[in-house]
Amino acid sequence: MSKAPFVSVSIATAALGTALGAMALQLRAHGYEQYVESVATFSVLMYITAALTVVTWVRDGRPHAN
Repeated sequence: MSKAPFVSVSIATAALGTALGAMALQLRAHGYEQYVESVATFSVLMYITAALTVVTWVRDGRPHAN
């Protein structure tokens, strides 16, 4: 597979994780403590997904055994 889909999906997912992390900080600052844990958890999940996308790209680039 080509490199472009893996890179773009990984970057977009990491950007979403960053945005959600910033949102969690804003929620905490404005007193919405009941939502902070959920948003922060989803942010971490986005970073893990981005990392797994990179791992998939690396594994796809290796030669396949016949």
